[in-house]
Amino acid sequence: MLALRLTRAARPAVQLRRLLVAAASAGTGLLLLSSLGHALAHPEAADAAALRLAWCAAPLAATVYLALAVARTDPGTRPRPGLSAVGLGPARLMAVSVLTTALSCSLGSLLALLFFLHLRGDLTGLPFDGAAAGLLAAGLPLPVPAAVTLLTVLPVTATAAVAVALRPRDPRPPGPAVRRFGRFGALGGPAGPETFGAYGRFGIRLPSATGGGRGGAAGGNRGVAAGDGRTATAGDGRTATAGDGRTATAGDGRTATAALLETDGDRPAPESAPEPPAPDTRAGTPAGLPWGVALVTAGLAAQAYAGRSAPALAVLLGWLLTGVGLVLAGPGLTHLCGRLLQAGRPGALRLLAGRGLMAEAARIGRPLGVLCTVASAGCALTALSGGPAPAFGPLSTLGALVVGGATLATLLTTAVESRQYRAGTTAALLRLGARPALLRGAAALRAAALPALFGPLVLAIAALSALPLSR
Repeated sequence: MLALRLTRAARPAVQLRRLLVAAASAGTGLLLLSSLGHALAHPEAADAAALRLAWCAAPLAATVYLALAVARTDPGTRPRPGLSAVGLGPARLMAVSVLTTALSCSLGSLLALLFFLHLRGDLTGLPFDGAAAGLLAAGLPLPVPAAVTLLTVLPVTATAAVAVALRPRDPRPPGPAVRRFGRFGALGGPAGPETFGAYGRFGIRLPSATGGGRGGAAGGNRGVAAGDGRTATAGDGRTATAGDGRTATAGDGRTATAALLETDGDRPAPESAPEPPAPDTRAGTPAGLPWGVALVTAGLAAQAYAGRSAPALAVLLGWLLTGVGLVLAGPGLTHLCGRLLQAGRPGALRLLAGRGLMAEAARIGRPLGVLCTVASAGCALTALSGGPAPAFGPLSTLGALVVGGATLATLLTTAVESRQYRAGTTAALLRLGARPALLRGAAALRAAALPALFGPLVLAIAALSALPLSR
């Protein structure tokens, strides 16, 4: 019920993204059912039916990728303060995202089944009754278990992908392991540089005891002198004394907790939760660019040196390597585009646009790589066919629309996600006095710089991919 309420109360933009997932699911389900119809109509051509079913993997992967991107940008299932108090923790919100994705994909699969039955002529009273009766084996009974199995592949795969990607994680970074020391530090050295007076006799350590707003026990430059393991005297005249209750009393009457680490005594050392380090806000360079370039080169080489014995297999392997290489190189190329925008002596506009691309390279780079893969494959197939339409049938056109539309929708959804993560930075810039026109200009410059870099790359890869097959 909660998932239904969140789905119904969402904003129109969120509902539109969910409808895009349902539409892509309907197209993929119709392609899966059409492969079943071809297998029923041509039982002697099992290899052709298996090949048709294998080609459905591309629309299936594109639809799952779109469903995952939509689930990540859903504002109704994002963790917010106070939701855990009413029972909506990270695990419950992840379950809501999974149920919402399952609803969208199941709706698309149901629409695909109804449209398939309508095109076969099993459902009457609507336009185009039995329009594809010969293509979908209308004269043969439809095996219900096979149809249900094919239609449940997409919802199950999409929900599993969303559950794995949005599973609850510990937001705290793993702290350093507590190092315990025996007599004279016999069990290892300290984790970091130690100050003077940090250890007393026989390896007993007295770290800083915090009291009020200032530290109760001082080390480093204060010249702390450790006594028999229970007293530390600071250089400013204050004394911190640790008793059996593990409390330290300063000279001005204030008390603080003293964490004494000792391993040769009877009591174990207390486990202290270290403070998480401050996040590094610098945009690091993605590390997948060299591997992506290498895979793209290997894919183009495999297509160029395709043997005459199995050219189709070599070309398919080359396209696969090229696609994986573009996906790996996408974040690095986006980061490079941001650096190029800041080349020379940039002003505020180019600096904001370049820094934004560098910060978002890891998030939008992979969808850009997938879109470049789909676009280069489409350009290569169009160049081989000699025109945009003659070589494509209705099912091939539907598959191309599903793959291309889902990939483009995934990129736009990822851009929305990046805008959501950038909302705090935008608000801070506005508070500092930045003009809204400057921020809009930086966004427009980012949107124009990416096609300027990736467009020639897509055309070059498409031309190189089509060159061996056109000879």
